[in-house]
Amino acid sequence: MSIFMMSVLGTGERKESKIATVTVPESELKKRNEALEKELKESKEREEQMRRQLQSTWERLRVAEEAEERLCSQLGELEAEAVYQARDYHDRIVSLMDQLSRAQSLLHKAHTSSSNSL
Repeated sequence: MSIFMMSVLGTGERKESKIATVTVPESELKKRNEALEKELKESKEREEQMRRQLQSTWERLRVAEEAEERLCSQLGELEAEAVYQARDYHDRIVSLMDQLSRAQSLLHKAHTSSSNSL
């Protein structure tokens, strides 16, 4: 048997210190100690698992951030290419409108001169 001691304070005006002894079987103390050691081990295992999960999450975040940077860069390149293509398309439309205008002008002149020759 093991003796477990604890201090008890009185409740009167005078503070008195009394020591109460509680006898706890050694087997119960060993059981309690084993239970606490088991809880500690499980707690450390959970902590390690959480640490691994955190590390994994950090790695996934790093990969996602790198992917985001690459996508932003590609998007910028595509936007620049779209601007160039839009300018080329606009220039082509203006050129075709000028050709159409000249063709209509020539047709109008040809039609007017053929009407005058008759």
